[in-house]
Amino acid sequence: MPDTFWLEFPTYFFAAVFFITGSMIGSFLNVCIHRMPLEQSLIHPPSHCPQCGYSIPWHLNIPLFGWLRLRGRCGNCAEPISIRYPAVELLTGIAFLAAWLSVRPDALHAAALCLLLAGFITATFIDFDHQIIPDEITIGGMAVGVIFSVAAPQLHDTTSHADALGQSLIGLAVGFGMVYLVVRAGKVAFGNQTFEVDDERLVFTEEALVFSSGNMPYDEIFYRKSDTITLHAEQVELTDRCFFDADVALSMEQLTIGEETFDPGQVRHMEVATDEVIIPREAMGFGDVKFMGAIGAFLGWPATVFSLMASAIIGSVVGVTMMVLKKDEWAGRLPFGPYIALAAVIWIFGGNELWEAWWRMVQPAGQ
Repeated sequence: MPDTFWLEFPTYFFAAVFFITGSMIGSFLNVCIHRMPLEQSLIHPPSHCPQCGYSIPWHLNIPLFGWLRLRGRCGNCAEPISIRYPAVELLTGIAFLAAWLSVRPDALHAAALCLLLAGFITATFIDFDHQIIPDEITIGGMAVGVIFSVAAPQLHDTTSHADALGQSLIGLAVGFGMVYLVVRAGKVAFGNQTFEVDDERLVFTEEALVFSSGNMPYDEIFYRKSDTITLHAEQVELTDRCFFDADVALSMEQLTIGEETFDPGQVRHMEVATDEVIIPREAMGFGDVKFMGAIGAFLGWPATVFSLMASAIIGSVVGVTMMVLKKDEWAGRLPFGPYIALAAVIWIFGGNELWEAWWRMVQPAGQ
């Protein structure tokens, strides 16, 4: 073989290691994406078919190849297996490979970026499916971001562990605080939003308003005591009674159905048949606030400012595209978390250079 191959062999070897490891982690992320929103154990039971419960043996659970070998169907009941599973594995493998290539030969820096990218992938798919980002990712990401910043100060372009800790904490505070202000301002700016729900029953659980396409946690709806969900119901079903042709209003402190009032804390379950529901809305949910705090903990405050601005641009492009394609109702239900994650990925792989160029432009001459 040419000498150049052996000179570059360590690069090829570690690139393969990061891609293969990423694909394996991607297989675990599929478990997280499916089970975390359902609050199920990530360990037990082992990987199985959601249709028939068939426990998948190891030789059929090899990332990428397992799905191909099974031709996208369960080996027991032959039900289709979503192409999302190998897609997540491939995406994670590529993300890990890109992280390594971007900072090689610094393996610790690459590992920190891989962990962050894995969180982005998990949060994105969960947010698409359920319109939530679990606290395990957001709050956990804040804590892990601070820890990794101390262990790998390269994340903040410094060799000082103390400086990295300070930048991480500032990034966490700026990311959390800045987006929290946006959320509160959005409450004032956006007010209420009307959702058409033809041929659908709304379910009010103890924690969220559930649509057929996802759910809205109450902590993302109710910020002020005056925030109220209102609707006119053809039928309301409680656990012990029914109402017909009644106005319904739900706030943090009171549930009103027709002329009767209830303590929301005592109503465990309610189903409603209605044509539309009016919900107090904001620019982003509180999960996005915590998500940005985690990004700041890993990458520092400039990354949070860049991610907020870039995600707004990405969201605008998507919204305009949906309008052009006459898919306005889709745009209204797309979560904002994936835009934030994509913007942060852009930062990791070159957005910081755009930031520095912009910062030089706005700096006064001579500084």
